Amino acid sequence: MTAGTEVKTDIDAAEYKRRILEKITVGLAKRPEMATKRDWWRATSAVVREVVIAGMLDTQQRHHEADARRVHYLSLEYLMGRLLSNNLYNSGLFEAARDALADLGQNIEEIIEEEYDMGLGNGGLGRLAACFLDSMATLDLPAIGYGIRYEFGLFRQEFENGYQLEYPDAWLRFGDIWDIVRPEFVQEVRVYGEVQQVFDDRGNYKPRWIGGKTILGVPYDIPICGYDKSTVNFLRLWESKPTEEIDFHKFNEGGYEEAVREKTETETISKVLYPNDATENGKELRLVQQYFFVSCSLRDMMRRFEAANKTDWMDFPTSNCVQLNDTHPAVAVAEFMRILHDEKALSWDDAWSVVTKTFAYTNHTLLPEALEKWSVPLFKRVLPRHYELILEINKRHLEEVAKVWPGDNDKLRDLSIIEESHDQYIRMAHLSVVGSYSVNGVAALHTKLLKANLFPEFDEMFPGKFNNKTNGITPRRWLQAVNPKLSASITTKIGDGWITDLDQLQQLAPYADDSDYRKEYMAIKRDNKVALSNIINELIGVSVSPDALFDVQIKRLHEYKRQHLNLLNILSLYHRLLQDPDLDIAPRVFIFGAKAAPGYTLAKTIIKAINSAGEIINNDARIQGKLKIVFLPNYRVSLASKIIPAADLSEQISTAGKEASGTGNMKLALNGALTIGTLDGANVEIREEVGDENIFIFGNTVDQVHELRDRGYNPWDYYNNDEHLRTLLEWIGSDFFTPGEHNILQPLRHSLLDGGDPFMVLADFQAYIECQNDVDVAYKDTDRWAKMAILNTARVGKFSSDRTISDYNNDIWKLTPLPRRTD
Repeated sequence: MTAGTEVKTDIDAAEYKRRILEKITVGLAKRPEMATKRDWWRATSAVVREVVIAGMLDTQQRHHEADARRVHYLSLEYLMGRLLSNNLYNSGLFEAARDALADLGQNIEEIIEEEYDMGLGNGGLGRLAACFLDSMATLDLPAIGYGIRYEFGLFRQEFENGYQLEYPDAWLRFGDIWDIVRPEFVQEVRVYGEVQQVFDDRGNYKPRWIGGKTILGVPYDIPICGYDKSTVNFLRLWESKPTEEIDFHKFNEGGYEEAVREKTETETISKVLYPNDATENGKELRLVQQYFFVSCSLRDMMRRFEAANKTDWMDFPTSNCVQLNDTHPAVAVAEFMRILHDEKALSWDDAWSVVTKTFAYTNHTLLPEALEKWSVPLFKRVLPRHYELILEINKRHLEEVAKVWPGDNDKLRDLSIIEESHDQYIRMAHLSVVGSYSVNGVAALHTKLLKANLFPEFDEMFPGKFNNKTNGITPRRWLQAVNPKLSASITTKIGDGWITDLDQLQQLAPYADDSDYRKEYMAIKRDNKVALSNIINELIGVSVSPDALFDVQIKRLHEYKRQHLNLLNILSLYHRLLQDPDLDIAPRVFIFGAKAAPGYTLAKTIIKAINSAGEIINNDARIQGKLKIVFLPNYRVSLASKIIPAADLSEQISTAGKEASGTGNMKLALNGALTIGTLDGANVEIREEVGDENIFIFGNTVDQVHELRDRGYNPWDYYNNDEHLRTLLEWIGSDFFTPGEHNILQPLRHSLLDGGDPFMVLADFQAYIECQNDVDVAYKDTDRWAKMAILNTARVGKFSSDRTISDYNNDIWKLTPLPRRTD
């Protein structure tokens, strides 16, 4: 930084207090006694923002001077949550801010609650991306995240009579204190139009993409502060803008709506995360969104390359790699090819060489329906030149396939980027695999199934391309920040090295045999449960006991995650209690948090079923308060940060072979919740780490699921052979839980029987019930439960995102860490 621009970054409480007051009076033009809680939040955030930005400028200078190789992380989601507490902890200013606010008569926890969650993500994919950004910075890796600056998040969820209602998540209504607009780096993106058939003076075909419309991408940067201020990278988010704000001629003629039509349509691109793709318009908008953000991002990378006086595009992969986070950014393969071949005039072979040395692809799903495909007519209309390029990529790819399997038309069909079914589709996962030098899964089991079941031919064709990178979570956010009492307790016992080296938690394991520490650990857990009990009462008016077992399932609402299996167990317990009110079971509070996609009707029916069951069960005096159901509305990062430290039991009950990894399972185990789950995703590795005796595993394995399916799975067999299960299914299908709403829950019963039970809920029902009985026995033994909880915290160090990112870097990115200068 130049002289006179230094920002003091080592701030004590007195200096922090002075700066807060300055922000209140000068920045917000208020006297302190008139300031609202949100004013105090803005002022507190503004102080740490200055410190973080100073670190970002220093980091960028280091990267520039070193001509650093960077990773560019492309993700359609970043579930950042709130940044104040994260930035305070990572910058080392939490204590100074806490004490400064206390001096000013404010409570830091109350101030932190004023921040809106950033509406940039939906579920595990987006939260993983946020954890990865934190770890990249903490590990001093030169990295830039790219995404979209959505004006509205997924949606704000409310319940009315048990039904999910969706409202706009207007998180940007009053702006965002953390982002920095960069108008000097605006990019232009073309969509629609047509390809003109043009030949050069040598008779070579030189297609020209013309017409259509042009969109501006305006970048906003969010600083990403690594732990201890060493590196501050940034997340660059693109906002769509029209090239002209208004058609002034039409406005003057009185055509007011027509005058702003282009502005409205263009700004829609960055309006909402995941438009409903159940409609053709929704599908089209989603494709345009994806192309818009990858085109802006690639052009930004290329701008930076040229700004460094580099002219040979063959050298681009030497200083840049691009990680595709799932298939959402997959169109980047075709776009980069287009820019290099059409605009930079590289030969096809040279351009393809650059592309395939630049991209790496992370697969996040084994569900065929989640592997993104675009209908050819839609894709061709929106991106006509890219369609031509994909056809040529596919033609050359299939020529290579034919060399490996000559005369094998089945292999050509299976490996083609174009799916030739009743209609033609472009398979974006296939494009990602073909266009990348690395393809990774996100858990050991997931990667094994990826290679064996989803892409076996690709694995055979490209030996060594597929690899595993088990997901992880950042301990700064998911232990230090969300569970400060437990964090302080751990640090007292083993020091604070665990914050950046989570494997050091293993030193906590011997304390599981210390009766005094078991009491201390469980006292912290109970304090967290008291806090969550108060939140539950405040949000939905249900009173719960912190001494009950808090049984938690918090994740996206989807059939494969099997919230309805959880519901069946609840109804089983309720039925047993109605038959015998004195049944000796540990009281339980079943806590749900989940959003269902607006167009996912059955998922919304499951929400209605859980809420309706809760309304009946919570108010049934006959069961003496032994069961409570709590479905907290508008599940998000800030709500998760309250639930996770208070959880006793973590529900990870997806059908084996369906969950890629899961990261909620890691967060909950780290905070001492015991897992009940199938051998799916990262549950397999969690069991290996914590030990069989400290986890509750049930249900069919992947092989058994396949065997059941191959034999011809019939859910009616379970219905006919299990009287208790039959009773529960008829109960759900009746109006018992929905008086006055006839047959409302019948679709749920239908899906489990006539619908074929696609995720084998009934096949795992009995094993789940028996495993839940084991949970009940274990929870009643308070010493045993405490020991198991401590060992879960102590043994999940593997699941740090620092370890995951180190693996990515060592095996895929090959970046040189650039720590802060110490002179």
